[in-house]
Amino acid sequence: MIIVVAGVSGTGKSTVGQTLAEQLGLPFIDADDFHPEVNKTKMQSGNPLTDEDRWPWLQTLASELASYEQQAGVVLACSALKESYRKVLAAHGTMTIKWVVLTGSFSLLSERLTARENHFFDGRLLENQLQTFELPDYGLKVDVSASVENIINKATAYVQNPTE
Repeated sequence: MIIVVAGVSGTGKSTVGQTLAEQLGLPFIDADDFHPEVNKTKMQSGNPLTDEDRWPWLQTLASELASYEQQAGVVLACSALKESYRKVLAAHGTMTIKWVVLTGSFSLLSERLTARENHFFDGRLLENQLQTFELPDYGLKVDVSASVENIINKATAYVQNPTE
């Protein structure tokens, strides 16, 4: 089972993804760990990534996802802001990806980003991410104003449903 927990920065993708992976007995990978240093430096300085910055990163992630198909699967936390990015992530694999898309208000996400420590993402980029984000018409969408427990319960029920 391949699961991607997607959404803009501050939605809790890593927290939800790690917890979901633990509950399902799957490995967890965080897309942030695959960013080249040049991308991290760019974001730290308050400059949004371009599509050109993202393509190599997305290709690497797509290959990584495909490599887990021979195993039980994986949970990936990744912004996957645009439909074109989601298509790249799915391009190398044959398994259907279960998408868990986290959403939230600007004020809540901004508050969360302000409280973050030791992360390369500059909170000034949130507005750009929200403008770039294309909400898919598939997958589970969950507002992150709910508790993590509630989000995990919804996500677990969704990914374990064979008709989804």
